[in-house]
Amino acid sequence: MGVRKDLKRARQRTDLADRAKVEVIKDEAGVVREVRREHLAPPLTTGSLADLPYTNATENPDAPAVRRPDGPVTARDFAAQVTAVAKGLIAAGLAAGDRVAVMSRTRYEWTVLDFAVWAAGGVTVPVYPTSAAAQVDWIVRDSGARHVVTETPQHTATVTAGTAGHPHPPQIWELDAGAVADLTALGRDVPAEEVAKRRAALTPGTVATVCYTSGTTGRPKGCVLTHANLHAEAANTVELLHPVFQAVTGRTASTLLFLPLAHILGRTLQIACLMGRIEMGHFPSVKPDELRPALREFRPTFLVGVPYLFEKIHDTGRATAEKIGRAASFDRAERIGVRFAEAYLDKFLGTGGRGGQDGRGAKGPGPGLYAAWALYDLLVYRRIRKELGGRMRYAISGGSPLDRDLNLFFQAAGIVVYEGYGLTETSAAATVVPPLAPRPGTVGQPVPGTAVRIAADGEVLIKGPVVFGAYWNNPAATAEVLAADGWFATGDLGSLDADGYLTITGRKKDILVTSGGKNVSPAVLEDRLRSRAPVGQCLVVGDNRPFVAALITLDPEAVAHWLSVRKLPPDTPLAELVRDDRMRAEVQKAVDHANQAVSRAESIRSFVLVEGEFSEDNGLLTPSLKVKRHAVTARYAAEIEALYRKSPGESPGK
Repeated sequence: MGVRKDLKRARQRTDLADRAKVEVIKDEAGVVREVRREHLAPPLTTGSLADLPYTNATENPDAPAVRRPDGPVTARDFAAQVTAVAKGLIAAGLAAGDRVAVMSRTRYEWTVLDFAVWAAGGVTVPVYPTSAAAQVDWIVRDSGARHVVTETPQHTATVTAGTAGHPHPPQIWELDAGAVADLTALGRDVPAEEVAKRRAALTPGTVATVCYTSGTTGRPKGCVLTHANLHAEAANTVELLHPVFQAVTGRTASTLLFLPLAHILGRTLQIACLMGRIEMGHFPSVKPDELRPALREFRPTFLVGVPYLFEKIHDTGRATAEKIGRAASFDRAERIGVRFAEAYLDKFLGTGGRGGQDGRGAKGPGPGLYAAWALYDLLVYRRIRKELGGRMRYAISGGSPLDRDLNLFFQAAGIVVYEGYGLTETSAAATVVPPLAPRPGTVGQPVPGTAVRIAADGEVLIKGPVVFGAYWNNPAATAEVLAADGWFATGDLGSLDADGYLTITGRKKDILVTSGGKNVSPAVLEDRLRSRAPVGQCLVVGDNRPFVAALITLDPEAVAHWLSVRKLPPDTPLAELVRDDRMRAEVQKAVDHANQAVSRAESIRSFVLVEGEFSEDNGLLTPSLKVKRHAVTARYAAEIEALYRKSPGESPGK
């Protein structure tokens, strides 16, 4: 197992293992209330991120910066393209400090535009490519963007419709219509010295981007992030992770960037790759069926994704096994994998001591568990690695919690998944699991240079150079979450363990209080529910109710597979499936899995399968795939009422 060898080799490198120690602060009762970590990368004191392409071009001009389908782009060529587009923006009238909105899927041109806007002295405003005209209207109007770059004719039509009522509609450039070439031609007569002059005028405190939150409630707010914010995030995570990943594998790091660049996690990843001179490629979709062939072709050594991706890879593996009559074998492989990874980590980290005869003691996996793992490595785990390109050894997961057992399953398959936690307001990750001390079920320790504190009511507070300075044009909202001493109130609830690892337990505003007075965090249940097929999306309810219940949608791919395996008509109406006892029995397994993480009083006692999906198109999901709780409860008010007219465990449809 490559991961075992990597971890052993890494522990022998004391220069890597002893870096970025944490300081843990306890209260009078001995409870950890704060953890701090010194920075690994020196703060940005001069210049800006706009200098990055030019530094790379000067120091290593022929090194590949980006891998495209038609071949690599060298650092020299990338810097030249950034300059050419920056000159075009200047010729188009972009003044220092002007905002440029970009509405596009993840592609190479997005990265060029980002650095070109900065090199021209501007501020980038990312817009999700799935945004509706009304959303575009608000973001462009609120940010004051005078230029918008779109990807497709459909995006252009959306922007045109959304900004039709503006006193001065923005100038629109469309990538599919040759925007890069047009801007390059437009700026041909602008001297390169003008770009250099504008770049030289930028400072660490200059605003780099205004990123709008996905808006689970109310209008999105624009987070103002400076070049210093983004540099602190990218530089410290690169210094923490990259030396370890590269040193222990002996491979040049590479990754395929597929997260939306409108999302802060994808955005900081592209900066980190250029900063760490990590080879990256681009792919425009996060849909697993579309992404898997691209991963097999690109063969990255690591990736950054969201739990949805890892859940789908797992579900696809099980579905494939079920089609060939080996579902029981896959399920056993999963159980063995979880036990094996847990036992190995206990040994590696010195956290064993559970004892027992099943290989889970302090000595690590026993001979029987090793033999079982080796068998399923041949039958199952290697297929998982192949789905991800065959070279991947590490992954980083963010956006929401990853089910602990799923994390351990991937470790057994030879891929260590490191979780992180952060928000747009913290320039992406505020915490990340240390590369030499994985601890599944937590979101790690503070990113170097950052501090995390737990308030008296359990809210997670964050302080450090990654924390934003304000919401754009919204001082009242800023004052609600950002204290004068720099602590940012995240709205999330969590706890710190003795080693300073953070565990997120839910959203403060989402806590349910049953009529019996029991406080319930729905996030724990929802995350575990979504990790098991055939569940698509879900919403746990129970505020001022006698027990906890759930609204559950069915995943279309899982439904198609379920029908195929049972040789049922593929066009079976969803209305029939949500009332089918066999389907409900499958969903009950997912509910049972979720309930294992909580007490009886907090467990899901009843559920209803609802037709349709929670999606961005129907207004029930944000662009970052977060459920809009108020919208869902309003849409399904009748179904929720029906849940509580029945006895717990009884189907509302019966």
